[in-house]
Amino acid sequence: MDEREEALRDRIYEAAMIPEMWPANCDMISGEVGAYSMALMSISTEGNFRAVSSPHIAEPLAVFLQTDLPSQNIRVQRQMETGAGSFLRDVDLMTAGEIDADPIYEAFLRPRGLGWTAGAVFQEPSGTTLIFDLLRKHELGAFTSAELTKLNRLKADLARASFIATRLRFQEAKTITGTMAALGLPAAVLGEGGKCVAINGELEALAPRIRTGRGDILQFQNAEANKLFQTSLQQLKAARTPEVLSLPLAAGEHTLPLVIHLVPVRRNARDIFSSAAIVMIVTTVGGSGSPSLSVVSGLFDLTRAEARLALELASGRSAEEAAKALSVSVNTVKTHTKAIFRKTGVKRQSELTALLSGLALPAF
Repeated sequence: MDEREEALRDRIYEAAMIPEMWPANCDMISGEVGAYSMALMSISTEGNFRAVSSPHIAEPLAVFLQTDLPSQNIRVQRQMETGAGSFLRDVDLMTAGEIDADPIYEAFLRPRGLGWTAGAVFQEPSGTTLIFDLLRKHELGAFTSAELTKLNRLKADLARASFIATRLRFQEAKTITGTMAALGLPAAVLGEGGKCVAINGELEALAPRIRTGRGDILQFQNAEANKLFQTSLQQLKAARTPEVLSLPLAAGEHTLPLVIHLVPVRRNARDIFSSAAIVMIVTTVGGSGSPSLSVVSGLFDLTRAEARLALELASGRSAEEAAKALSVSVNTVKTHTKAIFRKTGVKRQSELTALLSGLALPAF
């Protein structure tokens, strides 16, 4: 083993701890075998793709993953069927005719002067599938056996590093819920589709109002809260910020009302090894009395004008009375009321009153 290869191995394991290193590592590995680029992609159990890659292919790859082409990649399935768990070339997995007719080559690779691929597929215990995929310029011809041998010498290191990274992200999720528990807050880290990645005992104690069902999917006993939650999940899946990030959970005969706060995991906090999509924190409603303007505004992302109106309406005032108290028109009150109802997830003034009455500042 030469010093260059040993240094590359060191960088692979370093990337397990520092995800930001993967793009540069992809570039280095592709350079070792004469590839144009390398990408590391993950497929969640829900079938969603995420990727990190050589910097110069990142933007086209992001566009590629938004199409239906990834689902047409027959190389992945055939690699899994071989059970080899090693790097294989497209010419090892497909006939020349299949390569010529393949939509990925036709629509994505050839227009960019690319024409050959090599890759490996690993499956994590969590169910996530990891794909290492290298692309090569068409004029250079298929990857050689010697180049494949070089990639396979790194295979075990890449698989081990990805497993370490996945375990570390899982441990981070457990740390988050543990920290919330130390603050007395029920909390969970949720993956795509509302699946629980980690949950603390405080949240488990809220069952059956909040519980995990089949497939560890989080569910709310209250049908309206469950509907709002599912809508928020769909918006997050579409990479949009949900309109409602604080969900009211009405009081029961012997239970206090609760507010469920959804904190999306975004940008650098989330990499392809992390299954976390949302941190969910539950806060209880305090004693009687009106909440402060800052609490109402912060919890439900209301503007200052909307928060002031929300407090007026929660006190029992009519639209006309609130308009007079705030020195605005009734039409302005109606416009703001629609926004308040949308952001808090309620449909009537009585529900708003019940939600805001005695709302305590969360103990973050």
